[in-house]
Amino acid sequence: MSNTTSNSNSGVVPFVGRILVAAIFILSGLGKIGAPAATQGYIAAMGLPAPLLAYIGAIAIELGGGLLLLAGYRTKLIAAALALFSIVTAFIFHHALADQNQMIHFLKNFAMAGGLLQFVAYGAGRISVDNRIAASADSVGVDRIRAVEA
Repeated sequence: MSNTTSNSNSGVVPFVGRILVAAIFILSGLGKIGAPAATQGYIAAMGLPAPLLAYIGAIAIELGGGLLLLAGYRTKLIAAALALFSIVTAFIFHHALADQNQMIHFLKNFAMAGGLLQFVAYGAGRISVDNRIAASADSVGVDRIRAVEA
């Protein structure tokens, strides 16, 4: 098996990866919208100040970040923010590592952060808003060069 990326996979694989990673954030954000009292109660139980602000922030990061990751817009920045969010929330909400369930959630958050760092390193791929913006910027640059040469 070769280490090179084939053209047929360079668009589809990152897109499918973004769908899979974004899904957990989008669904988690929607779940929080559906259960505001329970979510704020859990946040308060973990000792965080201002549960309402933390609740709103979590929805913004999970739902907003998940949708932006799905679209492939500002992917490297969004993936970095979601990776940091995943690590921070692992330490805040899943730190009881003697509990096997909490250990699994802790490690899941770290695994998600690892997957997100791949998007930080390699970008969104061909099927993304980022790629469309880059292609548009490239064509505008070519048009400007042609206009100057004429």
